[in-house]
Amino acid sequence: MILSADAETLWGAATGLARTVAGVSRDPARPPLLFFTDPVRTPQPWLTAAALPSGTAVVYRAFGAADARSVAERLRQVTAARSVRLLIGLDADLAEVAEADGVHLPERALDQALALRRRHPRWLVTGAVHSSATLAGAGALSAAVLSPVFAAGGTSGHRPALGVEAFATAVRAAPVPVYALGGISAANADTLRGSGACGLAGVASIRAAFGHAVRI
Repeated sequence: MILSADAETLWGAATGLARTVAGVSRDPARPPLLFFTDPVRTPQPWLTAAALPSGTAVVYRAFGAADARSVAERLRQVTAARSVRLLIGLDADLAEVAEADGVHLPERALDQALALRRRHPRWLVTGAVHSSATLAGAGALSAAVLSPVFAAGGTSGHRPALGVEAFATAVRAAPVPVYALGGISAANADTLRGSGACGLAGVASIRAAFGHAVRI
């Protein structure tokens, strides 16, 4: 697989962050890069999943779609072939059916994390957080996803950007490893080096960067 320049930059920044915090990881196999799906911004997410490097993860967010099961199963087939992990947004039952590797919880459902990890000890259970206060209480997660670091679209579009300095301050006080999400692109990913993030997450930027990968 030949990656585009933007994909190489994102992957290099993500893996660099992951190596830096590897010593405090609860999960040594935690992916350095998370691709979040979105019904509008990432149509046909299995195409992007097929271009991701081994060791990354896809977070499938169905948002109540009628075809959620078929899409999840298609993503499982593609990710398994690529050694890419698959997390399902919120729906633990769908995660079980699709034989996924874990669940991603929205901020409103973080209280489910402990029960899910007890029920599925091998699952990666990540959760969305949008403030230092929420992050401080997210100790039951495998890892948190803090956003938006930069100005973002989608569900975080109405939230003010944290900026790198505030993000890094929140990460230093966090009880779990933290991914950076929100407005991250090849143009600004390197500014997060030294922030303490355990990796990067994205939606449209990952689709755009890895959409130009060439299979050889």
